[in-house]
Amino acid sequence: MSQWREMEPSELRRQYSPSEWSPRMSADDVIKAHVAALQQGTERARAVAQTLLDVPYGDGDGEKLDVYVPSNPSLEMPLVIYIHGGYWQFLSKEESGFLAAPLVQRGVAVVAVGYDIAPKGNMDLMVSQVRQSVVSVVQQYSHISGLYLCGHSAGAHLAAMVLCTDWSQYSVTPQIKGAFLVSGVYDLLPILSTYVNEPLKMTEEVALRNSPSQLVSQLKNSSSACDIVVAVAQNDSPEFRKQSEDYFRVLESSGLKVSFEDVPNTDHFNIIEQLVEPNYHLTQLLLKMMGRS
Repeated sequence: MSQWREMEPSELRRQYSPSEWSPRMSADDVIKAHVAALQQGTERARAVAQTLLDVPYGDGDGEKLDVYVPSNPSLEMPLVIYIHGGYWQFLSKEESGFLAAPLVQRGVAVVAVGYDIAPKGNMDLMVSQVRQSVVSVVQQYSHISGLYLCGHSAGAHLAAMVLCTDWSQYSVTPQIKGAFLVSGVYDLLPILSTYVNEPLKMTEEVALRNSPSQLVSQLKNSSSACDIVVAVAQNDSPEFRKQSEDYFRVLESSGLKVSFEDVPNTDHFNIIEQLVEPNYHLTQLLLKMMGRS
């Protein structure tokens, strides 16, 4: 039984307000700084990589990708698909290329995925879109040596939903070698009664069918060979930390290849911002997973 059910509404809201837990700065300032850091990192990545921007993966206006390719791409390069956070209602692919700067310099391609955030998009649609984006990438880039996922916060949730896709419904079955799930939400039930759900308008049924913690048996079927890293920030809220710890334990007890990274001296925001740095622990871990360290 999760502790969140006994929490006062105000405490539950605080637990699911990551900006209130950063020791570095105020809630408003940490969000502003986060957006600025991602934008600067993305500008840097666009300066060092070959880019293909706004590549469609579907017919919808929001169904587009930004592709960052090394200046001397090899036929057999690893490719990382990045799914942005923002509580399913904020941010976009436009500031989501930041992690490409250190990766393209090691011969890794990066794809930043756009999807229809709320209120335009609902949870079922967003999950369907990110799954379709992965299929599209596999079809367009058949020469890659390995496909990897990375998602932050809401993006970690969407990446986890990709891992438990029933690919028999699609034209291809992506072989996802690794997944980095950073400060994610894997059980959507606690957020139903918080401000987060106001633009999403999820019912309990929608939340359950889109909670990765409920879908581990499907993940075992479709992504059993995938190396999964569940990462959480030292200064994430207790409830966010519990989400990651619980999800890690469920995956581990199911016999999946999963490791847990509790990243010291980080909060919900700079745990992902620091992927712009080649020597950052998670950057090194990602490169090592791809054999590029």
